Amino acid sequence: MIGVLDYGMGNLSSVTNALNYLGIENRIIDTKDSFSTISKLIIPGVGAYARAMENMHKLQYVDSIREFAFTGKPVLGICLGMQLLSTKGTEPYPVDGLGLIDGEVLAFPVDPGFRIPHVGWNGITSMNDHPILEGVKVKADFYFVHSYYFGGISESNIIATTEYGFAYPSIICNNDRNVIGIQFHPEKSQKQGLQILENFSRFTNA
Repeated sequence: MIGVLDYGMGNLSSVTNALNYLGIENRIIDTKDSFSTISKLIIPGVGAYARAMENMHKLQYVDSIREFAFTGKPVLGICLGMQLLSTKGTEPYPVDGLGLIDGEVLAFPVDPGFRIPHVGWNGITSMNDHPILEGVKVKADFYFVHSYYFGGISESNIIATTEYGFAYPSIICNNDRNVIGIQFHPEKSQKQGLQILENFSRFTNA
């Protein structure tokens, strides 16, 4: 059973619709006590980092998410959900994150050749092997919507990068490989994105 976390800032319907389309059993997680009913967790998200973490603390999710991840159960963060896995965010001011993957979420540098936010289709380049990309055509395009990126991360934790003025991490994982972050929206990225969600449903960290 995959839980999709509701913390007031997630695109829940698009994620659950994609899982339902794939025939993957899922449920919305909207209380801290619901974590015991699932074997995997998806953290979606759209919006500002600081407000998201404020909501996480108000709902008493932070310790529950950390305990869930530390047991080795798979966690997938999507877009803002990926960024919240970091040690610290800066949107719109510095605030501590979930601390599951070392790194800091930073604003894209100003570049007259690149519009911010980064919106639209872009490709990825594989850096390190991980089951989340099994059967995925990495030269395909995936759908991005974001103004911040995951910086200060060890190269060994980067599964794939994307070029937008510079190469930034677009798929990451923790040292134990059970916590995965994806900057683009797999649920909106057609066949290749759906393959990623299917891979997550099958993923075990044994």
